[in-house]
Amino acid sequence: MTEWLPFELHCHTFHSDGKMSLEELALAAKALGLRGVALTDHNTMTGLAGREEVTRKTGIEIIPGLEWTTFFGHMLTMGIRDYVDWRNLSPFHIHRGIEAVHRQGGLVGVAHPFRVGSPMCTGCFWEFEVTDWNEVDYVEVWSGLFPSIRKNNARAFGMWTDLLNKGHRIAATSGRDWHVSDPVSEPVCATFLGIDGCAGGLVPAALDALRRGAVIVSMGPLPTLAVTSPEGQVAGVGDELRLQTGSRSARVAAGADFSAREGQWELPEQKLTLRIVSNAGTLGEFAVTRSEPSASGDISLDGVRWLRAELYGTFCGAHTMIGFTNAIYVRDLHGGSELT
Repeated sequence: MTEWLPFELHCHTFHSDGKMSLEELALAAKALGLRGVALTDHNTMTGLAGREEVTRKTGIEIIPGLEWTTFFGHMLTMGIRDYVDWRNLSPFHIHRGIEAVHRQGGLVGVAHPFRVGSPMCTGCFWEFEVTDWNEVDYVEVWSGLFPSIRKNNARAFGMWTDLLNKGHRIAATSGRDWHVSDPVSEPVCATFLGIDGCAGGLVPAALDALRRGAVIVSMGPLPTLAVTSPEGQVAGVGDELRLQTGSRSARVAAGADFSAREGQWELPEQKLTLRIVSNAGTLGEFAVTRSEPSASGDISLDGVRWLRAELYGTFCGAHTMIGFTNAIYVRDLHGGSELT
């Protein structure tokens, strides 16, 4: 059974421009109900020294990472053992670096692609030329605190949607870009990774979840989504639903887990809306509450190649998207190809 564990995937210590030690970062993450963090210091991995001891002391898993911080964009790397140099990456050669990370079994993600750039934030605006988006593992579509209300994140979310519409299977994450542990009044988001057993360790399992797209992002209750084909196959977030009989109908089960990071967010009593969105438009909407947190119904998969759930409601005084799942992909085996 999949366990959804909350992580923060974009963090800095005083080894780059952060204000925390690794242990201070881990303790702050524990106080926020997180299970782990990815340390992504700018252009250095020295902050990872002693990470095993920090995990033993705090219980917080530390995913090794690095943020390439260049004039043309910031790219997050995770799961690498050895430092990968970024200094030979011109705007047209980002794939050199991506290939070097993938050779180590690591992952790469575009950080805050539409944040304001130079001179306010050197390289924060993404300008690298990506010739094959299939080589990019994820996009940080929500960045910062209370990310759903930021216009630059709306652009990043739209960019991810466009990539899905073009047939790319690419994950979406949130990233606080965490530098200091001072108390905040704005909502803190988390990236939940779907862990299917971790006999080999939680860090490899977390990286595998991100690689598979088993990812849900939320500031509050955790939206959930599963689809059952006419043949009885159940596909969860990040999975592929395979249609074998030519039928274009399916059963969708959606919900909101109000126990996720409970105590770390506040939500007025209300009906939340779970919207099922796809490349073919909105497929349906369900109302969920604390007392009735799940719903189900039949949907048509005519022309559908991917679908996700988006959770909406009033949160911190604004009507906004509270969280979203990553995609479930649809393949028509009856015709031998993906639905178009």
